This record gives sequence, C-alpha cells and structure tokens, in this order.
Amino acid sequence: MTDLSSRDRMLTLTGILLALFLGALDQTIVSTALPRIVEDLNGVTRYAWVATAYLLASTVMVPIYGKLADTYSRKRIELWAIGLFLGGSALCGLAGEFGPLPLLGDGMNQLIIFRALQGLGGAGLFAMAFIVIADLFPPAVRGKYQGFVGATFGIASVLGPLIGGFLTDHAGGLLPGVAGWRWVFYVNVPFGAVALWFIVRRMPPLVPPAKGGRLDYVAAALLVAGLVPLVLALQLDKQAVPWTAPLTMALFAGAAAALTLFAFRSLRSSDPILNFELFRNRVFSASNAALFLLGGAFLCVVIFLPLFLVNVVGVSATRAGVSLIPLSAGVVLGSTVAGQLVSRLGHYKWFMLGGSGVLLVGVFLLSTMTAATGVGTITLYMVLCGLGLGPALPLYPLAIQNAVRPSEIGQATSASQFFRQIGGAVFAAIMGTVLAVSLVSAFQDTGSPLAALGAGAGDATEMAEGGLGHIAETVQTRFDQSEATARVAFGGEDQAAIENAIAMFPRPTRTRILAASPAELPGVLHAAFAQAAETTTAQVTTTVREAFAEAITRIYRYLLVVVALGWLVTLFVPEIPLRTTFDHPAEPAGSPVTEAVGAPPPPEAVGESAVRS
Repeated sequence: MTDLSSRDRMLTLTGILLALFLGALDQTIVSTALPRIVEDLNGVTRYAWVATAYLLASTVMVPIYGKLADTYSRKRIELWAIGLFLGGSALCGLAGEFGPLPLLGDGMNQLIIFRALQGLGGAGLFAMAFIVIADLFPPAVRGKYQGFVGATFGIASVLGPLIGGFLTDHAGGLLPGVAGWRWVFYVNVPFGAVALWFIVRRMPPLVPPAKGGRLDYVAAALLVAGLVPLVLALQLDKQAVPWTAPLTMALFAGAAAALTLFAFRSLRSSDPILNFELFRNRVFSASNAALFLLGGAFLCVVIFLPLFLVNVVGVSATRAGVSLIPLSAGVVLGSTVAGQLVSRLGHYKWFMLGGSGVLLVGVFLLSTMTAATGVGTITLYMVLCGLGLGPALPLYPLAIQNAVRPSEIGQATSASQFFRQIGGAVFAAIMGTVLAVSLVSAFQDTGSPLAALGAGAGDATEMAEGGLGHIAETVQTRFDQSEATARVAFGGEDQAAIENAIAMFPRPTRTRILAASPAELPGVLHAAFAQAAETTTAQVTTTVREAFAEAITRIYRYLLVVVALGWLVTLFVPEIPLRTTFDHPAEPAGSPVTEAVGAPPPPEAVGESAVRS
C-alpha cells in the first residue's frame, strides 16, 4: 500500500467505519422496534426468527468473506457487502406493505427472509473493516485505528436503542401511511449512501498481495451446511426444544457431519477457504481460543444485565436498554485507549491480559449482586466490564494479523470474528438454559406465593417477562377473576361453591365474608380480594426478584470461570514485535508460527511517515 497518501487512507477509513456503523447500529436499533413490528405484522409466534435469520446469515458468511477478500479486490467485496445490506434494509422496510406475496408469504415471513439478506451483507461490513484497516496501516500503528472499530461498536450500541425508540414512536408522520418502525430500516439508506460515496470515490482497489484461485464452491456449500444447523441448534428456545430433544440432536449431528466433510475438503485443497495450517500458528490458535471465551462472556453480560435491571431492580425495559450506556462507554474508552497505547508502546499482550483481568473483576462484582443492589452500583460494575472488554475488539485481531502472511490476512481476520460470534452463541445458549432451570426450580417451590396463586413455573416466568410492574397487573387480573367467580357463587345456592370461592382467605376473613348481609357482601368481598391482591403482589414480586437475582448471579459465577480461562489462554499468546511494514511477520523465539524475516525496528521509530510510506 505504498502509493496511498495519508489523506486517501483516512478517507477510506472513514468510509469503512461508516459502513461498520451501519451494521453495528442495525443490531440494536431493530431490537427496540421489534415489539411494534410483530404487533403490526401479526407475527408474535415468529418473533425470535427476525433476529435468528440475521444471525444465521451473518455468522455463516464471515469465513467466506475472509476468503473472498484474499482472492478479489477488497473494494469490490466491500461494495457488494454494503449493497446487499442496503438492499436488505430497504426490503425489510417494505415487508408486508403489499400484503402476502408468492413464495415469500405474509409480511412477517418477508421480514425474516429480508433480514437474512441483510445478514449476508452485514457479515461483510464487520469482516472487511479489520481486513481493510490491515491494508491501510502497518501493524506498528494499526492498533490505534482498529481501536476506532471498538469505539464505533460502542457508539452504535448507545445510539441504537435511542434512535430505534424515537423512530418507532414518532416517525410515522414523515410520510402518510408509512409506519414509524419502517424508518428503522430506511434510516440505513442515507448512512449507506455516504459510506458508498467515500468508498467509490476514495478507496483504492486494494488487490490482495498474492491472489489465490477461485472460491471452492463445494467447500463453501459444506461450510454453510455445517454452520446453519449449528447456529440454529444453539438459537432454539431450550425450554421448547431442550438440548436432548431429537431436533436439537439431529441438528448437531448434521452440523458435525458437514463440518467434518468441510475439514477433509480443506485439508486436500490447494486453495482452501480456511487454511488449517493457520492453527499451527500459536498466535492464531491461542488468540481465537481467547476470543471464543471472551466473546461468550461479552454477549452474556449484555444479555443478562437488562434482565437483572428489569426483574430485580424494577426499571422499565426501555430504561434498562439505556442503562447499558455505561457498559458501551467503557467499551469505547477501553478500545480507543488500548489501541492508542499499543501503537505508542509496541506491546499488545500486556493490554490483552490487563483487559481480561479488569473484565474478571467486573464479572466477579456482577456475581455478588443481590436484590438490594442499586442502579448506581450496577453502573460502576458495567463500566468496569466495558473497560475490560474494550481491548478485546482491536487487539486480538491485531495480534493475529501481525503473525500471519499478508496473503492470509482475510481468512485469518474473519476467523477471529467468527470464533467471537460462535462463542457468543454457544455461551448465550448455555447460560439461557442455566437461567431457565434456576427459575423453574425457584418457582416450583410449593410454599411460594406463586403456588398459592395457582401459577406454574411457566406462568411465573411469562408473568415476569414484562417486569415487576407487569406482575402487579397480572396478579390483580387473577384476583378480579376470582372475585367475579365468588360473586356468582354467592348468588347461587351451592354452599360448596361458596366455600371453594373463598378458600384462599384465612379463617377470620372467611368468617367476616359469610357473616355479611346481602347489602354488605359486595363491599366486603371487594375489600377482601383487594387486600389479598396487594399482599400477594408484594409476596410474588419478592419471590420473582430473589429468583432472578439468584439465577443471574449464578450465571455470572459461571462466567467468572469462562473469563478466567480466557485470561489463561491469553498468557499463551506469543508476542511478536509489531511490524512497521506490510511484509511477512517475524518469528518469536521458539515459535514455529511463520517464516522468520527478522525483527522490525522498535515502535518508537514509527511515526506517520511509516504510514505514508
């Protein structure tokens, strides 16, 4: 990349980060609008498939984008990715506008299919960001620019819920007849247009250093055939489809068979999608193992903290989403500062270990939370977790890129993203099962007020999904129904029905009800049921808060082990001096990772002149 001016590099970087912002924003902005979307499209039973379709497509395509980037012009691949993403966004906004369509079905089916199309493009936005940055800047100064990637993620995660909520609630008046939630998808178009302008006008072709052969379509098909059932098996609701269910086992078996065939095909191919020789590189293998573990921890922190805030602290779902801003701010700060310091000091392993160590402290503090823990304390814990997670986004890919040949940058970089995403899917599924089992155990206690209310474990979990305020509404509704039943019983002659209708009350209350005159009875009944509803609401709320607090802190105790393993694996990542050029990596002493070409000059000697060279 010796012929690029500093200005062209920065303009290209701007376009890449804008494209990345599109993908990162989409992951949070859509989740805010989903309740309104499924209500409008009558698709509540297919709610989860909107997210699952995107996740399936984006995860499966990541390794393929890496190989394509090592084969064809990076600019061409980036434009295709943005085009697919914008096309999918526009179609998602149109889902259901024209009623049921041939082959596509109703509006909800259309949205699911178009979200998958979005995911095909979104995978490229994420994968290509690190790959193109590797083309623009040598490793010695790359860290500070890759730190901007983490900052972009963090900013998008802050703005996404705010923009999504605003557009869903207030954008309906922009065009007559266009629902507000549709602008959640249409808003991608202007951002995408700006990104396209930067890339078309300023981004060079960025042809890979040593172009490989054509994409192995058989291997690609086997990879897709293996990853789709794997991710699907992980994403299925484990309460409805348990781990041992025939469908889950069949999906895992199919995934194992297809991925085994993919591995055999890759080992025999002269130009594989993923060169398995890379796993002999200790930087590559150890860094990806750490990313698998830390990626799982990252997603679990993000998923279960809002649950704690809603079902234990008692904040609204909207406020819980906004409450994650401190976590995102920590990620932005940790990513940016770590990237800058690595470029200045030339050492990345210290910051990788330090980041995972801070994350370990943050997760430990989360594991100590109780029903009495306040929002201020949780905010501090979130900031610590964000500061610890921040360095993981730029530094592990930087270490991998610094340790592989330029001709393998694409597949090596996409592998790091892939292992992080798969780690998130695996641990989110496992910890989701831990949550479900813990709640069922707590709610099935025969002495709990839930049992007295006649609610099973499934009823209680559903009752709690709307937050503590929803519990009060649900309990009141049940007691209103019971009061109506009691009025009917007292209007008849069946003494057994009367006794059954007031059996929930203590003896003094039952005596008072039975002694009331016909004129007094409606008021006495209403007062008795109102008092019982208030008491039961308090008891049920306490039970739910304690059950969720125990279940979620148990998850964080398990995550402590995951993060500790990630820290230990990071210890085994060899530190190779960061190169000041784009040539082959140097080989650390005693490591068989790559061909040695000699150590580069110290990073202190690297300035902007090295970037321009």
